[in-house]
Amino acid sequence: MGRRAAEGFIAALVTLAALLAAPASVVGEELPRPEYPQPQFQRERWLNLNSKWEFEYDDTNLGLDEGWMSGSKRFSRTILVPFCPESRQSGIGDTGFHPYVWYRRSVTVPPEWKGQRVLLRFGAVDYKAMVWLNGQFLGEHTGGHVPFRFDITGQLKPGANQLVVRAEDPPTDRYLPRGKQYWDLKPRDIWFTRTTGIWQTVWLEAVGASYFDGVRATPSLDGTVRFEARVSRAASDLEFVATIRDGRQPLTTATGRVEGSRSTAVAFVRDPRRWSPDRPNLYDVTFELRRGGAALDRVTSYFGFRSIEVHGGMVYLNAESLYLKMVLDQGYWPDTIMTPPSDEAIQFDIRLTKEMGFNGARKHQKVEDPRYLYWADRMGLLVSAEMPSAYVYDSTYAEHFTREWMEAIERDYNHPSIIIWAPMNESWGVDDLRDPLQQNHLKALYALTKSLDSTRLVIDNEGWEHTNMTDLMAIHDYIQTGEGLFARYQKLGQPGAEIPANLRAAILPGFNYNGSPVYLSEFGPFAYEPPGKPLPEFAQPELKGSVEEVMEQLRGLYGGIARIPAIRGICFTELYDVEHELGGLMTADRKPKTDPKRIRELNDMLR
Repeated sequence: MGRRAAEGFIAALVTLAALLAAPASVVGEELPRPEYPQPQFQRERWLNLNSKWEFEYDDTNLGLDEGWMSGSKRFSRTILVPFCPESRQSGIGDTGFHPYVWYRRSVTVPPEWKGQRVLLRFGAVDYKAMVWLNGQFLGEHTGGHVPFRFDITGQLKPGANQLVVRAEDPPTDRYLPRGKQYWDLKPRDIWFTRTTGIWQTVWLEAVGASYFDGVRATPSLDGTVRFEARVSRAASDLEFVATIRDGRQPLTTATGRVEGSRSTAVAFVRDPRRWSPDRPNLYDVTFELRRGGAALDRVTSYFGFRSIEVHGGMVYLNAESLYLKMVLDQGYWPDTIMTPPSDEAIQFDIRLTKEMGFNGARKHQKVEDPRYLYWADRMGLLVSAEMPSAYVYDSTYAEHFTREWMEAIERDYNHPSIIIWAPMNESWGVDDLRDPLQQNHLKALYALTKSLDSTRLVIDNEGWEHTNMTDLMAIHDYIQTGEGLFARYQKLGQPGAEIPANLRAAILPGFNYNGSPVYLSEFGPFAYEPPGKPLPEFAQPELKGSVEEVMEQLRGLYGGIARIPAIRGICFTELYDVEHELGGLMTADRKPKTDPKRIRELNDMLR
């Protein structure tokens, strides 16, 4: 058997194995989703509300005036929550414009929760949610990618309770953070199908008379861990207790008094095992809110000892040099769009990412589901976390964008896998950075992010038009040959060398390169033309041909990158195809286009 035939045979075996390993789902069927939706903050008593809900479109926006929240309107459809109505898995699959949608279901609280307060929690509802229980208005939340909750104790009644949700998501509004959700009726180019309404888990939790709102964990490599708790309905004589375990073995306990609605406890772990992609060591921790020795609230969580920093043009993880080998991952699935179909599907993507030799994923234009981040923590995958962009700037945009970005940072602060925050991508939403308002917004986002989290790297503007306020010089360049790439960037790192312009200037006029590590955060992709089947007009066409021709081009590109020491990280575009964007290393249904070992060999060239 010749070399090329042997490679083809191996690739076929790998594809078959991937098909057998890839999780299957049946469109429209109710799937069991027992996994706790926020593993960083888990309570023992909870009730998953994912199931079939009553559902109705309200295209003419009559529902509020007609009192649909009271139950007087009979809804004509059912939907499988948490899947959005545009998805096939929801049982609806309607991708048209529907700016207002309504949900309804009956909820019965378990009898053993008697005497407890009850919280109603939403993982994410796109874009604005209004919620009623038994006809009483609980409140509203704006922001399509972050969680919110209501204390519903006072609105509950014995037996069945009627829960109603109205979601408002203007499909053409480009002032709202929407990421890759397209504002025209049919997706095209790099824009995809929209997500409307509920798209992450809805659940109930039982808590005590006083309870945790959240706890921040900030570990240091010397073994110190600082826990900062926020408490709702705080009362006098409350104590915050954090107990750290290594597996089942208790290691240490830290305590702090609750003052107002906050408390801090500092613990120390001797000789801590560090978290890294090769050794994703994690420590379990239990948080208790106590009064007189009795626990009013108990939450389980985890954390990892990990540091990330840059200096001298290098990136350091746990004080050791790191070459970023990232892959762009947009968090889309064919049948469920932005909602992961299962934990197995998440694990499959992370496992294939690592098998291909990448050490991280750039979660592009999406605040990713917490369970993805949980498995990144557990399986050892670095993550660059990104805010979905809006596309037109004004003060209302700035308000919505900034608030939601702050909520995203707060939700995901404790994940050791996240090493980069990237609020802005390719000047989307700030398309004219000569405008002082937009330029100040860009700089303010960097400073704001650093003020909320000083433990991670922050990129001011992914791709180009950087200020001197950035921790990584992120560059997007889809040049097709390694020789061309080397010629463009070979002088990087030399005294006086400038960062060359690509589609736009790498650095905004009036600013200078600050010496941060160069990160080629988009290049590639893997688009190939099957025999007799030309690619669509837009299919990420920079690299195309047969699989072998594309692989030869990629070897050249990787070879060019390897010859440029000043480049300290890459992000390949992309992990899998998404809808009409066909540049992935896998197809949309997760079939590798070539043996993953061949991609690993390319990544092994970079050190």
